[in-house]
Amino acid sequence: MKPKHLTTIAFFCLLIVSIGLFINAMAQDPSTSRQDTSAGSSNYRLSGPYTHGNLTVFLVHGKDLTSKTFLTLQEALAQKKVRVYETKDVNELAIRNISNQDIYVQAGDIVRGGDQDRMISVDFIVPPRSGRMPIAAFCVESGRWSKRGNEENAEFSSSANMIATKDLKLAAKRERSQEAVWKNVKVAQDKLAVNVVAAAPALLNTSSFELSLDNSKVKETTEAYVKQLSGIVQDKSDVIGYVFAINGHVNSADVYASRALFVKLWPKLLNASAVEAVAELNKDVEPKAVASETVHTFLADSEKARAEARQVTRRVKVVTREDDKNIFFETQDSAANDGWVHRNYIRKQ
Repeated sequence: MKPKHLTTIAFFCLLIVSIGLFINAMAQDPSTSRQDTSAGSSNYRLSGPYTHGNLTVFLVHGKDLTSKTFLTLQEALAQKKVRVYETKDVNELAIRNISNQDIYVQAGDIVRGGDQDRMISVDFIVPPRSGRMPIAAFCVESGRWSKRGNEENAEFSSSANMIATKDLKLAAKRERSQEAVWKNVKVAQDKLAVNVVAAAPALLNTSSFELSLDNSKVKETTEAYVKQLSGIVQDKSDVIGYVFAINGHVNSADVYASRALFVKLWPKLLNASAVEAVAELNKDVEPKAVASETVHTFLADSEKARAEARQVTRRVKVVTREDDKNIFFETQDSAANDGWVHRNYIRKQ
């Protein structure tokens, strides 16, 4: 064979290898179109609307994507299967799983106690017998840095509540700003004080969002929403999430890879939505109806933007997609071949 023919063959072999390497690199890159395609495959079915006052809920139906079971942070603390430690660092706590089960911690979970009440700032999975692990947090109580009453300040005792209001979620999850979190805690408290007049003195006299949520008058007001809507998930075996609107405008959605996880979190999620509805209540305006087509469009559009991946732990990755109207967070679990555990959709405007 002539040398020039050998040169031609070598060139084409090199070209084929280069193309193969390029395709493989694209497949491994979490920000490429391969991942974009997978994120747009939700195909959810909706039921509803279910409405009370200015809060409208649509249920999201779909197939379970995992048989993996999780303890929630609320369950694990109540059962003393997890310990959450004060570290004296406002934006970092420590967590240790002392059980044989995976524990799912959701961004927005409030832990009560320590030197300040905190909210967890990122979705997190704590593996069995984990040892002590750092976990990112924001303070939701700017006016205290000491033991409160009979509470233990070296650890956190409970996680019954979740942050409410879209702006507070965005401050924590998008801006990742402690100052923005404190600002939006105050905004939420001020709005609640306007619409729950009997609670106003207490709300305006504390910096703790946790104590505001536990105020008896606030709970009495939100209970009307919870009582009316809590039962809508019963006898529906394929419900994996919900979308809610306030004052006729789509607000947010939370969808999970299994019905079991969603049902565990549903009371906490619904209560947070009810708190936001009370904060945004305008008694002089009749809320307009929300069409299911609007909700479908919100979910689909949120999944279209380019993905940016952030590794939270060796096991957990959060993929974010954002455009001018929406932001979408998808929590992925490498123990499930990077299958998603939680999807959070927020309408920014």
